Amino acid sequence: MAVRTRVQSQMHGDSSDYDYSSFYYSSSDDVFAILEPYTEWYDDAQLRGYYLYGQPMSSRPTTRIELQEKLEQRRLNLLNLSSYNYLGLSYRPEVIEAAKRALDRYGMGAAGSPVLSGTMDVHIELERELAAFKNKPACMLFPTGYSTNVGLIQGLMRPGDLIVADQNSHASIVDGAILSKAEVRFFRHNRPEELEKKLKGWDGKKMVVVEGVYSMDGDVCKLPEIVAIAKKHEARIMIDEAHSTFIYGENGRGVAEAFGLEDEIDIHVGTLSKALGGQGGFVAGSASLYKYLEGFARSRLFSCALSPVVSGGVLEALRIAGREPGLRARLWANVAHIRRLMREEGIDVGESTSQVIPVMIRNDRRIFDVAHRLQRAGLYLQPIVYPAVAKHRSRFRISVSATHTTDQLNEGVSILAHVLREEGIL
Repeated sequence: MAVRTRVQSQMHGDSSDYDYSSFYYSSSDDVFAILEPYTEWYDDAQLRGYYLYGQPMSSRPTTRIELQEKLEQRRLNLLNLSSYNYLGLSYRPEVIEAAKRALDRYGMGAAGSPVLSGTMDVHIELERELAAFKNKPACMLFPTGYSTNVGLIQGLMRPGDLIVADQNSHASIVDGAILSKAEVRFFRHNRPEELEKKLKGWDGKKMVVVEGVYSMDGDVCKLPEIVAIAKKHEARIMIDEAHSTFIYGENGRGVAEAFGLEDEIDIHVGTLSKALGGQGGFVAGSASLYKYLEGFARSRLFSCALSPVVSGGVLEALRIAGREPGLRARLWANVAHIRRLMREEGIDVGESTSQVIPVMIRNDRRIFDVAHRLQRAGLYLQPIVYPAVAKHRSRFRISVSATHTTDQLNEGVSILAHVLREEGIL
């Protein structure tokens, strides 16, 4: 079945002109009225390339994966350049054994919220070791990275306060700001002078929110300038280092460490699902912040605690990351290698400087045809379109890991350049 196959649509106009934004609102008074036209569009969109999303893997997220293709129900073996498993820790034997021991000891789930019956000693141990790693008095676990930002921002900020965030902030930051009901302003991406304009004239409480590495562009925030402006306007500073903790800095503590600004940041956020290969998120900061969030971070207060099985595995991954700095060195060597190859091929990687490398396509329809061809050629590289990025800013996103071999990186760039060239993009 060709990727360009169309099905008959009862909607007005070509269904390929539609995307998720076309179904956000409905003129009907019936909540369910939007479901049928959306389903009709979605079924067509699946055939036009959306089938690429959510295809089930039947293997570990290593540098090569086994995938069940949705379109023709074929089993594929693909080179994987789409995983956040930056240090390759999710499938380390020691990590798997630690998770198994936790399973034997605690059972599968926490079976309760952290403040009631869900806290176990493995959670406390993990929080203590994360706090020590981050050089902070306290660290609070959350069940997901998304719930971390939502709970933290909603828990701290109130109506009448001001939140100023980078316009490329992750959805969890945006949603937390909305739930707080504070005044929310966005400054143009990585433009500190725009941040200053947004902060001027506000007399009440204010917080500046940035990310260490931006997940869709792969660029690093201009932290020194941002910190200076925030301090000038007496704003608290929160940094989300989901894509930079355990990777940046002499000790892997993140972009804040790399810039020598750890003590200037009020709130450090990280995730356990990327470089450590697990699940969950954390907030590192003062002991008083921890105590306050215990009562006011609703996404933690009213969620089941992080699985003790995951906690046990992540604890071992954290220890490995600490005692094996060579993992970071191998990651950065791989990043330098693939960047050189892509530069030689003339591939547009935008403003990226990190292990997250976009391949800019800028064509929301065409990217699915390119992705289809890449998968057929043996490369697992997912298309990124609205709402993950703005319309007409579509791209692929390469995620390099420490466990990729030089031959695999060579193969990946060769496939990518070949397809892009045949599509007339290079």
